[in-house]
Amino acid sequence: MNDETPTTNRLNKHLALELGISRREADNLIHDGHVKIGETIATLGARFADNDQIFVDHKLLSKNTQFQYIAFNKPLDYVCSRRQQGDSPTIYDILPPKYHVLKPVGRLDRKSSGLILLTNDGDFAYQMTHPKFIKTKIYECEVDPALEPLHQQMISDYGVHLEDGPSKLSLERLHEGDSKHWRVTMHEGRNRQIRRTFGSLGYDVVSLHRTNFGNYSLGDMKSGEYQTVDMR
Repeated sequence: MNDETPTTNRLNKHLALELGISRREADNLIHDGHVKIGETIATLGARFADNDQIFVDHKLLSKNTQFQYIAFNKPLDYVCSRRQQGDSPTIYDILPPKYHVLKPVGRLDRKSSGLILLTNDGDFAYQMTHPKFIKTKIYECEVDPALEPLHQQMISDYGVHLEDGPSKLSLERLHEGDSKHWRVTMHEGRNRQIRRTFGSLGYDVVSLHRTNFGNYSLGDMKSGEYQTVDMR
């Protein structure tokens, strides 16, 4: 008689991996009745055996996907989506087809460049972008006209009020005596926050280049280059 207990796997973790979503989103799929283990509708907290078939909306789910993480130096004028927007190409026009299943972790707008992470690990993406997990982001920024000392103090010390709340950024000159080029450090990730912060005081952001995101940095990657990274 064989008394060994069959190996079982957490269903929400498997869904997150195969679908590139967070475990919370996977739990929502299970809760709403979209997932079956064989012929049985799955319930929250369900586990499955290696030989079980998993279906999402009646489609058989793969069991072969591995987590992947890449860092990419996004060039200007590329959008972080799979669909082309107007005449702007997408980052997937540069990346090899094997990486087209990966999703951006947050985004950079078309006129911004620099570090962006892509993955099929929904939990990793959630931990890198949700406000409750504070992740430092560092940018090199050029503004026009030159930033007035009073406005520098307002942004760094007090913050400025935007329509979605106050915005406070840490500013450091990139060059001595130069008030146009700044290193901007932030701990939030609101939509176009840096551009809107300077814009509220009458400045245009001429260029915006992200160099760091959490524990990850561009290093010596050139524009358009990418490399695989370890989750840290």
